[in-house]
Amino acid sequence: MTPAAVAFASGAALLQLQAALPSLLWAGVLPLLLGLAIWRRAFLVLFFLAAGFLWAAAWAHWRIADRLAPELEGRDLEVVGVVSSLPTSGASPRFELEPEAAGVRLPRKLLVTWYDAASPVHPGERWLFTLRLRRPHGLVNPHGFDYEAWLLERGIGATGYVRSKPEPKKVGSRNGFLDRIEQLREAVRERFLGTLGATPAAGILAALAIGDQRSISGEEWRLFNRTGVTHLMSISGLHVTLVSGLAAWLVALGWRRSSALALRLAARKSAAAAAIAAALGYTLLSGFAVPAQRTFWMVTVVAAALWSGRIASPWRTLALALGVVVLADPWAPLAPGLWLSFGAVALMFYVAAGWTSAGPRLAQWGRMQWAITLGLAPAALLLFGQVSLAGPLANAIAIPVVSVIVTPLALLAAILPFDFLLTFSSFLVEWLLQFLEWCAALPLALWQSHAPAPWTVPLALAGAAWMLAPRGLPWRAGGVALMAPAFALAPPAPGHGEAWITVFDVGQGLAVLARTSSRVLLYDTGPAFGPEADSGSRVVVPALRGAGLTRVDLMVLTHQDADHVGGAVSVLESLEVAAIASSLAAEHPLHALAAARRRCRAGERWQWDGVRFAFLHPPAAAREARRNDQSCVLRIDTDGGSMLLTGDIERISEERLVGEKKLDSTDILLVPHHGSRSSSSPEFIAALKPRYAIVPVGYRSRFGHPAPGVLDRYRAAGAQLLRTDIDGAATVRLGDAGLSVQAERRGRGRYWLQ
Repeated sequence: MTPAAVAFASGAALLQLQAALPSLLWAGVLPLLLGLAIWRRAFLVLFFLAAGFLWAAAWAHWRIADRLAPELEGRDLEVVGVVSSLPTSGASPRFELEPEAAGVRLPRKLLVTWYDAASPVHPGERWLFTLRLRRPHGLVNPHGFDYEAWLLERGIGATGYVRSKPEPKKVGSRNGFLDRIEQLREAVRERFLGTLGATPAAGILAALAIGDQRSISGEEWRLFNRTGVTHLMSISGLHVTLVSGLAAWLVALGWRRSSALALRLAARKSAAAAAIAAALGYTLLSGFAVPAQRTFWMVTVVAAALWSGRIASPWRTLALALGVVVLADPWAPLAPGLWLSFGAVALMFYVAAGWTSAGPRLAQWGRMQWAITLGLAPAALLLFGQVSLAGPLANAIAIPVVSVIVTPLALLAAILPFDFLLTFSSFLVEWLLQFLEWCAALPLALWQSHAPAPWTVPLALAGAAWMLAPRGLPWRAGGVALMAPAFALAPPAPGHGEAWITVFDVGQGLAVLARTSSRVLLYDTGPAFGPEADSGSRVVVPALRGAGLTRVDLMVLTHQDADHVGGAVSVLESLEVAAIASSLAAEHPLHALAAARRRCRAGERWQWDGVRFAFLHPPAAAREARRNDQSCVLRIDTDGGSMLLTGDIERISEERLVGEKKLDSTDILLVPHHGSRSSSSPEFIAALKPRYAIVPVGYRSRFGHPAPGVLDRYRAAGAQLLRTDIDGAATVRLGDAGLSVQAERRGRGRYWLQ
């Protein structure tokens, strides 16, 4: 059974690596494979591998078909629907909506934001909204978060927002079982916030009790990441397991004391049933979140094995649990939490295999923490690009405090109307935050490194297993040699005379990374997305760290529009930036964060590693009336090709550059001002004769970028067009061998991105 379960999970994981969905007609091979498996048992693994692949494919076909029809994007649609999830708190709530009547076919689930909501929104309410919807779409960048995969896994077929006119109307309510669960979660959150106020402890306790992670601020999440305790600050697998285990222990303890009950049903079986019930209840309280669902299925498999008395092998039970989790959620292999959770459990089995009951418990606990940190380090490096070296110390205190004390107290506080439970829990959380801040301040608390090459990760995992093997296995230190490539092998980098340039997909904005063999230039930093999120922290910094870059030699800020400098603070706080060149006013606050600063001026030239750079605009003596025309224009030349970065210049600047004969033909052009009709004049395009034109633009831009007439002009000039909203980030390589251009969506090769 173990190989079959692993094969099924592997088949589902294989489907998630495909660039296109296979035809379901391939299901016809399953009877043939089943016949072969009956004839020769060796074919059983192949049958389950194919079954897992086709099971995931069938679900994927159904989910993809449930997306919003393209012709409905951008239209005002009157929709009657039910609020089916706990809305975010604040003036602009975000919530899931299940449409009931719309006059057109809509997906089963929508993710909706009501900006500056005129009325509070509660779970189970039925509303008449006028919605503006779009198909699932996210930013696609190197080492970036895959938002479209996240939406797909959760079954969300469209995102959008509520139109203020006509005014939304509440038209009733629905009081189904899940609606009442969501209403209970909302009542708990409001009570926590009402009692404790908008404090970090209130948000953390709400996350632990009802799974509302959105109540935790970005500052706290950064602290948890740095100290390696992120997994504890939500309804994680550990918490669900502990709650179910506590319920099982209490029921078994009471069951054995009743002869009548014990004669009717064995205490072991009653404990197994209690574990399933407790896990289900806690999972429902979390909003039936996908990570908690996975743990529920794991607990159910283990409890069923205890009920049947067939839990002979922990490895077999773990494999069966993996198969059941993937059966319930074919997208589970996309979630880092799945591999980290199963990996941690597998490591505990592996390390404890040779233990005896003798020996100090503290020493065994320390060894377990060391084993989990070392064993999961390669996976954490691949998934997150960092390993918390302070994690073992932080978790040694945080795990018992959060899981054994704070979480049960938070659950009791959610059920019982005693404020002292919340007050005491809040005191413990505040104390824990102070301890974590101390851990985070330790030298080398967080080790950040480049993303390892995929082929090095299995080697590193094998090396970790070798190092953690039971005593007696020779040369255990030799595992270091297998782990070394993942940590020490540097990512590819440009050679001398080469330039690698990435135009990031940041939505409505601009951010470009240019690399030579030893230098890094950042041209704008993209927009801010909200008070605690911007393209610097979400896009630029992860991409640089994934490539093994920790320093920016020159940051060029073309002009002070928010969609070009909104991510600058995050970059300056996260990376070493040697200098800034900009057209910003002298009093601009970003200057105070720069080690060195200067104005970008036409005529300035320099060379890095055989690559030539030159500012073509703005003129040294001119201050343009329009902010866009203050943009720094940068040309990058190699022996194998060139690229012109244009910022947001408009026709007046284009005419000046053409008239002053500063423009030579270029291979790659970053299209000015996101393809606005106020830029890209015919004379400008004719002077440059670009082979490729890259348009940095947001999906369904509210400004109408890029203008159709502008795109037609580039096509007529023979330029091949790439758009970040359609193609994702675009990576250009210039060098002696010529040039190449790669689009991130096509290069990543996943069916939901095509």
